[in-house]
Amino acid sequence: MSESSHDLSHWQPAPAPAPVTLRSRYVILEPLRASHGNTLWQAIHTHDELWNWLALGPYANETAMMDTLDRWREAEKAILFAIIPTETGGAAGWASLMRAEPKHGVVEVGNVLFSPQLQRTRAATEAMYLMASHVFDTLGYRRYEWKCNALNQASRRAAERLGFTFEGIFRQHMVSKGRNRDTAWFSMLDHEWPTRKRAFEAWLEPQNFDAEGFQKLSLEKFSAV
Repeated sequence: MSESSHDLSHWQPAPAPAPVTLRSRYVILEPLRASHGNTLWQAIHTHDELWNWLALGPYANETAMMDTLDRWREAEKAILFAIIPTETGGAAGWASLMRAEPKHGVVEVGNVLFSPQLQRTRAATEAMYLMASHVFDTLGYRRYEWKCNALNQASRRAAERLGFTFEGIFRQHMVSKGRNRDTAWFSMLDHEWPTRKRAFEAWLEPQNFDAEGFQKLSLEKFSAV
């Protein structure tokens, strides 16, 4: 019998995600607030390429950015985190838990933005690890989703690197910035998480990086063990 066909008569709804601070070696995740606005704006405002695939943005200024994110958070009932590398102490991106269905144990990681100073860093990967651990280990969810524009090859590669499984394309799923969007769906399940967790933790160990900070083994290598 497959994991997905197990009897779930014991299932109890999971709690809805709530604002929380998550800390580890390389990164801190805090509920996004006005005090994060300045460092976020300094990290992203000259990088127009960041808005190519996001439903929101670009923004004229810091105030417009923070006001829009606040309205989006309220409308979506999302938990929006500022991503703060411990090395700098300043917010360098954001990510959210959204579209939660507690009675089914399903939640999505979405509205993810990594500034150039966060991209391809241990802090970025650890942020994704902390969110997944919170979803599975603390809240007890069964299914964790990642969705992106089907044309966004970087996001699709990131999902697979992080251990999400590609499930297919929802054609004409939505209209984004006046254009059709086909959406690629990915998921990670609760019974898969222990293996994914071990891979994350092994990759994040300091001894996996050389003196210049380059990885010795990729996350995919640890996932394959």
